[in-house]
Amino acid sequence: MIRFDQVTVTYHDAPAPVLREVDLHVEEGELCLVVGRTGAGKSTLLGAVNGLVPHFTGGTLAGRVTVGGRDTAHHPPRELADLVGVVGQDPAAGFTTDTVEEELAYVMEQLALPADVMRKRVEETLDLLGLAELRHRALAELSGGQQQRVAIGAVLTAHPRVLVLDEPTSALDPTAAEEVLAAITRLVHDLGVTVLLAEHRLERVVQYADRVVHLGGDGTVTAGPPGELFRHTTVAPPVVELGRLAGWDPLPLSVRDARRAAAGLRERLADVPPPPARSSATTHPVLDAHGLVVRYGDLTAVREVDLELSAGEVTALMGRNGSGKSSLLWALQGAGPRQGGSVKVRDPREPGAKSRDPKRLGAAAARRLVGLVPQTPSDLLYLDSVAAELAEADRESATGTTPAPRPAREILDALAPGIEDATHPRDLSAGQQLALVLAIQLTAAPGVLLLDEPTRGLDYQAKQALVRTLDVLAAEGRAVVVSTHDVEFVAAAADRVLVMAEGELVADGPTAHVVVASPAFAPQTAKILAPLPYLTVTQVAEARREVTR
Repeated sequence: MIRFDQVTVTYHDAPAPVLREVDLHVEEGELCLVVGRTGAGKSTLLGAVNGLVPHFTGGTLAGRVTVGGRDTAHHPPRELADLVGVVGQDPAAGFTTDTVEEELAYVMEQLALPADVMRKRVEETLDLLGLAELRHRALAELSGGQQQRVAIGAVLTAHPRVLVLDEPTSALDPTAAEEVLAAITRLVHDLGVTVLLAEHRLERVVQYADRVVHLGGDGTVTAGPPGELFRHTTVAPPVVELGRLAGWDPLPLSVRDARRAAAGLRERLADVPPPPARSSATTHPVLDAHGLVVRYGDLTAVREVDLELSAGEVTALMGRNGSGKSSLLWALQGAGPRQGGSVKVRDPREPGAKSRDPKRLGAAAARRLVGLVPQTPSDLLYLDSVAAELAEADRESATGTTPAPRPAREILDALAPGIEDATHPRDLSAGQQLALVLAIQLTAAPGVLLLDEPTRGLDYQAKQALVRTLDVLAAEGRAVVVSTHDVEFVAAAADRVLVMAEGELVADGPTAHVVVASPAFAPQTAKILAPLPYLTVTQVAEARREVTR
């Protein structure tokens, strides 16, 4: 169905090809998982399937890519729209209409399908992806996860023979991700749809893959069965990392298979003292919120929420899509709507000063109290070079003639060294953009830092670097809140977990207690080694060293 013959892709001014002499054949009805580090070329590989590379992106493509017998060199994306459906990393960027129902019908309208066929497929897709209650909602009012489901649905209504999905579950909560992946798997098994899927959260998708395509980062591509290829890949989900650590053969790809192989490991770890719980918080509260209410028309997104944040604490905010997490963060920061309640924040640089509400302050003063990194960090990048963004951050963070506490460039070099001043912010990888926006926000030295889905687009190594960054920020006395669906990241990074549902906080406690209490939020290591109190592969590795001493 999809064939790459000696394909090499080189972008203008790039020092080396992104893809180098790729030979790849994907059979009809195959679910192919594309893996690799951030910036390895996964999006380029996917874009070549429907002609976006090079017709839209530019660059030079040597070799031949055919899909269903059509050569993408002679068929631009519009001539492949009936054959290939594509969902990109940023779902909202592909929307062309105003409401959910209109967006689901749009592609079919362009393909001139009969009205009765369109109506039937819209209803089927609404039920398939759990969107029926949102059918008349404006796309701009949806949460990031809801937008992602709509984007997938808009592609599915055209019944393409090939689906190309770039991180389709990155904004979905665990339950919604399982439902979407189950729907995609049904299309593969029942209808013979060919799926090429790139994803950083491999723990969600590896068990569904027929084959894995690994991009090594040097332009080379290798493909093979998941159990064989994951022995040597640069990225791997926790279940595979645990299998590598324990020396299991064959490598397990699912929690079920890993539990069967883990009986001996559980016995050896049973007498080892449990790993210490993360706890870096002080007894000094820096933010106190009471009775927060956020409404959008008739919809109440946040209901009478009380919250206290302490210095030195990393808190994870979890909950299903649309539960009110982002609305709560924006209400705490002061830039978002808030119809009720109060927020009091203490300025760490003025120990004796009275706590203030950031909503009642100007933008610059509010940033010195509470910094926020939105779901799409690039929303805060509007200048044409990294140097310009850093200089603007220094200027905005200065107080009168007093410069910012730390220059933005110094902070950025500590977070992600090697980013050149002349680079355009839009040319940075997802991890580099996140580091740049973090540096911009930290230049104001806020005592509270809020991050909304910061792990989207990050590979496992980049997430580990982010964990280390958050640990440093907490050690400096900041209160950090991370809104995320990434349970593996929460297990490694958070001291405390809050869970929201229907705009209310329904759980609040230490990470180990809250995440293990729910199968949806439990990390893979916890499921495999239960009832032992291990959340991460790193904890298991440390315990094994204790056993061998």
